[in-house]
Parts: sequence; C-alpha cells; structure tokens
Amino acid sequence: MLKLKNVSFSYDDENPVLENIHLRVQQGEHVSVIGESGCGKSTLLKIIYGLFDVEGGIYRNEEQLLGPAFNLVPGHDFMKYLAQDFDLMPPLSVADNVGKYLSNMFPVKKKKRVMELLEVVEMTELKDVKAKNLSGGQQQRVALARALAKKPEIILLDEPFSHIDQFRKNNLRRRLFAYLKKENISCIVATHDSTDALSFADNTIVLKNHKVYAEAPPEELYKNPPNAYVASLFGEVNQVLLKSIKPGEKGRKKIILYPEEISLKDKSAIKAQVKNSYFQGNVWLIEGRLDGQNIFFENDSALEKGMSIGLEISEELIKSRS
Repeated sequence: MLKLKNVSFSYDDENPVLENIHLRVQQGEHVSVIGESGCGKSTLLKIIYGLFDVEGGIYRNEEQLLGPAFNLVPGHDFMKYLAQDFDLMPPLSVADNVGKYLSNMFPVKKKKRVMELLEVVEMTELKDVKAKNLSGGQQQRVALARALAKKPEIILLDEPFSHIDQFRKNNLRRRLFAYLKKENISCIVATHDSTDALSFADNTIVLKNHKVYAEAPPEELYKNPPNAYVASLFGEVNQVLLKSIKPGEKGRKKIILYPEEISLKDKSAIKAQVKNSYFQGNVWLIEGRLDGQNIFFENDSALEKGMSIGLEISEELIKSRS
C-alpha cells in the first residue's frame, strides 16, 4: 500500500504547489489524477517517486519513503516513473532500449521478457529499429515497455498517451491497463484525457488550488459532480439557471447538466433558440440560447440556425442536482 499523509511541497518556499495532500493507493489499484494545467499533477508523481523533499510523509506500507536529501540516487527500486520526456538511448534498437536494465545472465529469459512487453505496446515489428528513427508516439510506447521491464510494484505515468495517435491510443490503453491489472501493478496516471480518468481508473482525484479538490470512483464523480469545475474535466458541461428549466423556481441557483442529459421535445415549456450545430461523429453538439445563457445539448442531426426548439430534462435528474 502507498500512503501520502499531509504532504506539502513548494519549489521556492513561498508559492505552494501542493498542500496537505492525503492519498491511499492499494496494491493493484489504478488511480487517475486530473485537473487544469499547472495544478500539480506532474509534481505529485515526482514527489511520490522521490525526486523532491517534502513536508509530511510518504509511506510504502509502514516504511517511510525519503527524498534526495537522504538518498544518493533519487527514486525507489520497487517503483517506476514515466515522465513526459522519454529518455531513450537513440543509438540503441527498440529491443535493446526495453531490455537495457534487464540482466544479461539469462539471455533467453531476457529476450522473452522484451518480446512480451513489445507485444503489449504493439512494437514487435519495430524491435530492431534504432530509437532515433522512431516517431514521438513510437518512442513513448517503447518508454512504456521499458518502464515495465523490471516488473514494478507501482508505476507512475505522466500523460502516457500524449504523443500517440488516436488510431492506436484506444487499443493501447486497453492492452496496457489490462496487463497492469493482470500483474497486480498499482498505477497512478496524471492525465488530461477523460478516457484515462473514466474508463480505466478505480479511483480519481481532482487537484485544484494546490489541494485535493475532490476524490471518488470515476463513475460517482461523473454522475454526481460536486461543481462545474469537476464536471468540465470530463468534457462539455452546462451551468443552467434552475428557474429556466423548473417552473415556479426563483433566484439565481444553477445546476450542472451534461449535453447528453438534455434532449429535444416538441411540446415543452423549456424553449431555446439554436445558435450552431457541431458534427461530432455519432452525434451533433447543438449550441443554443436559453433565457440569455448558452446551452449545449446533443441531437442525432444538425438543427437550423435561429429555429426555436423545446428541450426536455429529466425531473429526477433536476431534483438530484438541485
């Protein structure tokens, strides 16, 4: 188990980056860390890995993990950290980069391990290509495989799919996270991608203003976002005046609604005017105007600009978000 107790950190002793962070990660658990740029996601991973000295305590079970002031070589053997710069050896082949830290005493075993990991990241066909001749996305996949070569207890991934094209990203994510689960490897992912946060995490923490702003299983955070900031991290979101969608309501109270939670209805007291339609593949995202505020909802076809439409929102949903 990994535990952070009351951890705080600042680069300059004046402006805090993280304050009073508490986190608990069970063995084999996958945790996603989300939040706006600059909120401290990458710094949190570096702190856990032991690259900085901090206030508070970081523990592996009951053993405290110390930073560079106590360790000649920062980092921990049971943990791997994959940063956004991949640090590959350009003259070496893909296979040699992955097997760089594996023992040469058992060459057959080493080769089998390298090929196993190259299959996970879909790089077997490029095993003999030198790293310097790879694209950014290919280098990132090699770096992922190398981080797993000496099976870690915990792996820390900082935007692990940021350089990988959409064509490969979805399948690679499924393969990688399935492999980590099978091997019971704990994983903490700092990400801007809502798919990483929703589809593959057991728990999600949200950082804002240097602190843990929210923490819950991803389904709970998505269905019951505590505020618009959290909801917006998963995609487009509306903050709608309650009086605009609930007859008899007064005041300026707003509720959070995702576009997919709003639908068209011919006979409805909720009237809006269409501003724009945006094609998004399987649906159209419609931008409308409702009582002087913009509102986004989904529809299976584009709508004519300027037309008046009726909208429907579940009464149960309105009640639960009110």
